[in-house]
Amino acid sequence: MSETAVEPGLRERKRLATRRAILLAALQLVGERGLEATTVDEISRIADVSPRTFFNYFPSKEAALAGEGPQMPDDETIERFVASRGPLLADLGHLFDAAAEHAFHDAELMAARKEVFHRYPHISAIRMERFRHFEGELTDVVDRRLAMEQPELTPEARSSRARLVVLVCIATMRHAWMCFAAERDSSEGIADRIHESFAELAELLPTLLDR
Repeated sequence: MSETAVEPGLRERKRLATRRAILLAALQLVGERGLEATTVDEISRIADVSPRTFFNYFPSKEAALAGEGPQMPDDETIERFVASRGPLLADLGHLFDAAAEHAFHDAELMAARKEVFHRYPHISAIRMERFRHFEGELTDVVDRRLAMEQPELTPEARSSRARLVVLVCIATMRHAWMCFAAERDSSEGIADRIHESFAELAELLPTLLDR
């Protein structure tokens, strides 16, 4: 997990910095002026990029306001997860680590986005749709793994189990994000917080089953 993360190169750091500047400019302007009065040209000016660069990152101001949701990691990471026979929960924690790398989770952005979502529910709906898409993709991947691990399951039972596992893990990731947002003075990154939340879940589950 975070212990083996590779520091991004200069080009990737510049790309991330540009993306963050656009996100922050969009959220700040809408917070100050409202959605209708905010334009892509003005967002680009505040972010110190061209409108063309803006559209290289986001198709619209609404998309920038919604921000990135989690995305499935690369095919190699997915296939490694499907083929693994380690503890499913721990392996999913690693997969969520990789998925979270595609999204920003700093407290400043999260606080500004929360206010925008409150004022403009349709922006929140855009983000939620991204999460539903991610949920469906992840369920398919877990289903593939269960088909190899537990071939005795019927397709219906396997699909139900995959959905349940994914929903539990998404709740765990939400727990990690909420803790991360609340711990503004903490030096740990989102990957560390995800690791801790999945570890808490693994510790908690046996106590729930014993009662």
